Amino acid sequence: MAIEKSNEFGSINISNEAIAMLAGGVVTECYGVVGMASQQIFKDGLAELLKGENFSKGVIVKNTEEGFNLDLYIIVSYNVKISEVVLEVQKKAKYMLEKTLQIAVNSVNVYVQGIKVVE
Repeated sequence: MAIEKSNEFGSINISNEAIAMLAGGVVTECYGVVGMASQQIFKDGLAELLKGENFSKGVIVKNTEEGFNLDLYIIVSYNVKISEVVLEVQKKAKYMLEKTLQIAVNSVNVYVQGIKVVE
């Protein structure tokens, strides 16, 4: 379900895919995040690193009565503290979505799909 807002000038509809693209763009700017990962891991245990136009494949947006729940699938850089990276991703995604879209974000669940050595 999309966000629907109305005012005296008309109505605005924001799709879940647009929310996912915004969240994916914000997450990739966080320190220690190499990129977004596909939700499904290949059978040999590797995750697909998504390009910019496919960020929405690494984000699941769920709309509930209390607000939105996000599931983010990321790949982190080698030699970083994963718990700190995940905490920063959660804080930044929640803050940016609440600030830009003026919606309530209940939870931001982060799933680390892999670790990549960045040269």
